[in-house]
Amino acid sequence: MPRRGVLVRQALALPSLQEIFVNIHHRLGGALAAVPFALAAIAGAAHASSHREAPFITTAPKVDATDFYMFRSYENGRGDFVTLIANYQPLQDAYGGPNYFSLDPNALYEIHIDNNGDAKEDLSFQFRFTNTLAGDGAGVNLNIGGKAVGIPLIQAGTVSAVKDPNLQLAESYSVQIVRGDRRSGTAQALTNAANGSTTFDKPVDNIGSKTIADYAGYAAKHVYAVNIPGCSVPGRMFVGQRQDPFAVNLGTIFDLVNAPLAVITDPALIGAAPNTLGDKNVSTLALEVHKSCLTRGDDVIGAWTTASLRQARLLNGKPSSGHQASEKPGGAWTQVSRLGMPLVNEVVIGLKDKDRFNASKPSGDAQFANYVTNPTLPALLEIALAIPGTAPTNFPRNDLVTTFLTGIKGLNQPKTVTASEMLRLNTAIAPVPFAQQNRLGVVGNLLAGGSDNAGYPNGRRPKDDVIDISLVAVMGGLCMANGNTDALGFGAACNPSAVPLGATAFKLHDAVDQAVVPLLPGFPYLNTPLPGSR
Repeated sequence: MPRRGVLVRQALALPSLQEIFVNIHHRLGGALAAVPFALAAIAGAAHASSHREAPFITTAPKVDATDFYMFRSYENGRGDFVTLIANYQPLQDAYGGPNYFSLDPNALYEIHIDNNGDAKEDLSFQFRFTNTLAGDGAGVNLNIGGKAVGIPLIQAGTVSAVKDPNLQLAESYSVQIVRGDRRSGTAQALTNAANGSTTFDKPVDNIGSKTIADYAGYAAKHVYAVNIPGCSVPGRMFVGQRQDPFAVNLGTIFDLVNAPLAVITDPALIGAAPNTLGDKNVSTLALEVHKSCLTRGDDVIGAWTTASLRQARLLNGKPSSGHQASEKPGGAWTQVSRLGMPLVNEVVIGLKDKDRFNASKPSGDAQFANYVTNPTLPALLEIALAIPGTAPTNFPRNDLVTTFLTGIKGLNQPKTVTASEMLRLNTAIAPVPFAQQNRLGVVGNLLAGGSDNAGYPNGRRPKDDVIDISLVAVMGGLCMANGNTDALGFGAACNPSAVPLGATAFKLHDAVDQAVVPLLPGFPYLNTPLPGSR
């Protein structure tokens, strides 16, 4: 019997890779062939990671959500669990001392789960942080000429243990699960399965190899087995610095893709450009939860992350001695960051509405519908490159509505669904081992006739090259896959004649290979952060 991926591909009447390339060769020749590829390259430019994506969030980097991952755990023996990874605080240079990148004690970081398709949170995991100085707030002092004087660094010597006595700054956190509305629902604390504590220690950032000789081993001591109220199976949790897992050439792509066309149009050169984020770290909140604890009558769940600050902040012009004593927050929690599907606020939402999107909830996404049904990006690219007639014309763009707002029927669309932007995962689809994962997710699986439907846009794994996948979607590639049969539920307007790029869309890439980013084989999956010095 043919494999599931082959059956899906046959149903969609997808051409083989060889057929695609032959078709491209016959349809597009010489200088003309470079035109759609140039357009595609610029589209890739806009699809950078969600770093600094809205005006206000650039002023509050500690609560800037960069990437969100949700996938069936592919670590050996953990396949019945779902891993949720929310990254914050972008573009961390490893040498960012002396204060490094502690998380904000005046912020509320959240991961929300919708398990009935109504665009409202049913479960929320809420993270709060506490940063205190040693000696009950006095800090570490040295005897200098008979006087006790506080040291300027966050460490007073080498560090290797949880609650290491050489750390002047202790970072800890607590986590609650809220069932129902995030503010008025029932809240209960996650506890350490080993000792029942509701407080967890966060490892200090990777200061460097002299301070922390074995950072991987030190960080591993901060991976906790946790009891989750309402869940009979313990989960796992880690919060700490990681190497940024996203791959992209930020400077080049935002400069109208200032790269040679000979590189970005050659599928053999998907890794030709350097990864700008390859030397950056990020702050990670990672949870692994048994899938039965997240679902409710439907295998499909939706999820998104947020960060909120207090509505008011009083700055003290004469702060007292202590840690972070310069402000006093107050008032209601006010959401300032939101992230579900990657890249949405960065390249889909208009500049004038980016802050509004970050403050919004999925249940209110009707206000942003025009940005998806009638996207400006393809037209903007035509203007920038002076190559009219290359953008898809299937308005409204039901292919993008399905991909971003409802999930794809038969893949990750809930039984009942309210159109809203979030990352959706079918927890019934088994995970695929890392080595066998298709870096192009479901799109790559369809093209290859494989059996990997466990990747983006069905959730998102660290290996999934969401830039290249999104290129295919934005430039109409999914319409080509849909064909005239409406097999993916995109609507009758989505057909090959509405996609000027045709099969070329399947060939697009941004010259940076997500699949070669170093990752761990198991939880928390993201690689050990880069050290300040080696």
